[in-house]
Amino acid sequence: MKTGFDNKKYLKMQSEHIRERVGKFDNKLYLEFGGKLFDDYHASRVLPGFEPDSKVKLLLELKDQAELVIVISASDIEKNKVRSDLGITYDRDVLRLIDVFRGLGLYVGSVVVTQYAGQGSADEFQSRLQKLGVRVYRHYLIPGYPNNIPLILSSEGYGRNDYIETTRPLVVITAPGPGSGKMATCLSQLYHEHRRGIHAGYAKFETFPVWNLPLRHPVNLAYEAATADLNDVNMIDPYHLEAYGETTVNYNRDVEIFPVLQTIFNSIFGESPYKSPTDMGVNMAGRCISDDAVCQEASRQEIIRRYYQGLLDMRQGRAANEEVYKLELLMNQAGVSTADRGVVGAANEVAIRTGSPAAALELPDGTIVTGKTSKLLGASAAVLLNALKVQAGIPDEIDLISPEALEPIQRLKTEYLGGKNPRLHTDEVLIALSISAKDDENARKALGRLPELRGCQVHTTVILSSVDTNSFMRLGVMHTCEARYENNRLYH
Repeated sequence: MKTGFDNKKYLKMQSEHIRERVGKFDNKLYLEFGGKLFDDYHASRVLPGFEPDSKVKLLLELKDQAELVIVISASDIEKNKVRSDLGITYDRDVLRLIDVFRGLGLYVGSVVVTQYAGQGSADEFQSRLQKLGVRVYRHYLIPGYPNNIPLILSSEGYGRNDYIETTRPLVVITAPGPGSGKMATCLSQLYHEHRRGIHAGYAKFETFPVWNLPLRHPVNLAYEAATADLNDVNMIDPYHLEAYGETTVNYNRDVEIFPVLQTIFNSIFGESPYKSPTDMGVNMAGRCISDDAVCQEASRQEIIRRYYQGLLDMRQGRAANEEVYKLELLMNQAGVSTADRGVVGAANEVAIRTGSPAAALELPDGTIVTGKTSKLLGASAAVLLNALKVQAGIPDEIDLISPEALEPIQRLKTEYLGGKNPRLHTDEVLIALSISAKDDENARKALGRLPELRGCQVHTTVILSSVDTNSFMRLGVMHTCEARYENNRLYH
């Protein structure tokens, strides 16, 4: 895969820039981490070369100065909101993040439950965390937030929130996903710190939109596609343009809230440390793009994938029509269509020819391999085996797994486990392949090529089972599908 981003340069520049920002205040900076702190796969897809754990590596360079505070909204707990890329609820992801950060040697100071209004599920979650030895604080809903500034900056506003006890100069505020209340948590802390005589600072680390790329650059359009459900819109930062005569890009929520933030800063400190939303940011990603053409093409492909995901979400009742309309508009702005995703046409062609579900997978060298549905294998399992054959240089007519080895698995599924579909899923065929690899040289060669599929593209002509979807995700294969089921049953 081609690389368009210098990750090593990024880590160096970014850590230096954050240290510099900490030094501008009383050695106390609340840094709002936007996006995914860990497993930032969106960034790695649109900026090839950006490592999904880059932000964690960045924190490891600052770990002696930093502590983490994880924020989760009580309303998200109540709604069982799910992190779409991992398929787990936000409250479960908080536990996962604590384990991950601690395992890396990072200090997790506490968890903050925001927008609290007596939700029972939030109480249960807080109790569970406290039993596990995690400090938990509550921040409350404030009527008229964020415009009722006299109330916000009073004992019934931020003053009602718990003060978060912190011990290190850099306090990183992160969350499982957007809308969790990270900024409000930072501002609440500034209010409390000021009352204690500490001139703490605030900054924002948001990878996207990339402030020093053009407004309609594909990387920034891909960010709009990723947040279509939030209706975020990239825009020129008018405050930065007015203050410095420089055109930069931000997004609507930060631009809209900036006058309020300035008023809050002025009320707390007597003056605002920033003249624009762009000033608040510390992101250096735009300075580390090494091949703009590669990043542009990667971003165009991401927009197409987001479009297919939007169609799927709408088909399954998780998205409104407006979200898909916005994604269509973004595709038009990026100058792409579904025809620009090569695996789509290849998969649909096989499906039309065979009259059954099909799949296509694009290998690292651009070769497209297809798979069809058979009595033994589902299309996803078939395309996976075919791809491994090509990578290992094994002729197509050679069976990596004998039919005699597959039939007992089918019998187990249908006769003993009560399944209706005898065909093998991707996880089952990989287990069978690993067993065959013990005695078969071809199977062993094919299995050894499995890591080479990471970053490859696949498309299926029907909605996959969660088993196959998860298998592709774990293999690092980027999957899209047509928004239709294999059959017309109401329950899937």
